[in-house]
Amino acid sequence: MTKLTPAPTFTQTHVFFLALAGLFLLLAWDHSGLDLSMARWFGSATGFPLKNHWFWRGILHDGLRPLPWLLELGLLLAIVRPVGALTQLSALRRSQLALTTLVALLVVSNIKLHSRTSCPSSLQEFGGMASYVSHWAWGIRDGGDGNCFPAGHASAGFAFLGGFFAFRHRLPATATRWLAGAMLTGLLLGVAQQLRGAHYMSHTFWTAWFCWVTAASLDLGFSQLERRTSQRLPRDQAPAPGLLAQTPAPPTT
Repeated sequence: MTKLTPAPTFTQTHVFFLALAGLFLLLAWDHSGLDLSMARWFGSATGFPLKNHWFWRGILHDGLRPLPWLLELGLLLAIVRPVGALTQLSALRRSQLALTTLVALLVVSNIKLHSRTSCPSSLQEFGGMASYVSHWAWGIRDGGDGNCFPAGHASAGFAFLGGFFAFRHRLPATATRWLAGAMLTGLLLGVAQQLRGAHYMSHTFWTAWFCWVTAASLDLGFSQLERRTSQRLPRDQAPAPGLLAQTPAPPTT
């Protein structure tokens, strides 16, 4: 008989608390003025020297651009042909992982598409045409190109936070590794854009928050669906948590 991993102690209450705490810290950051201060660390009146750097742009931006979509394609295929740790997840949870990642990428890109906030490199003090305006000053144009909030490139890491939620019901240790990997990748890509003058640091933090809330919301919905499906099955055929649609019911004699 397969030994099941103990249920994780990370509850929906913790998820909600982290989202609320993150929102509070982000609002505090917006009012601190740190965005502009940090932009000045790497830029001057002549612009941002690292804007076209071979590593920060060539590798960590241009080179990685198709990677999240290739990984998303792999997650979609894994719904029916799982590999590695994904074989330990039910088809429902594998669908959750693939869908969460896709929705998170689309949420961030859609907000960015309609944003009027311009990038730091577009500011007048860095050789551009725009004036600094908070991304929450809705209806006020800064005179630049806009479409710079939140950090779309950082979502290539943060969108995979959904792996934490999909795995935490069955494999908490694997969930922790997914969480660490997604956070570190998103932060690295966000820092790269900060150095290039392509984003403010808050843009990266907001991307992480949007992806977390998206993943948490879908996890709540999938968990309710799993419970309802389990309740419709006979008690002796109901799968263990996290194993729905994976392990067939034993034959009766």
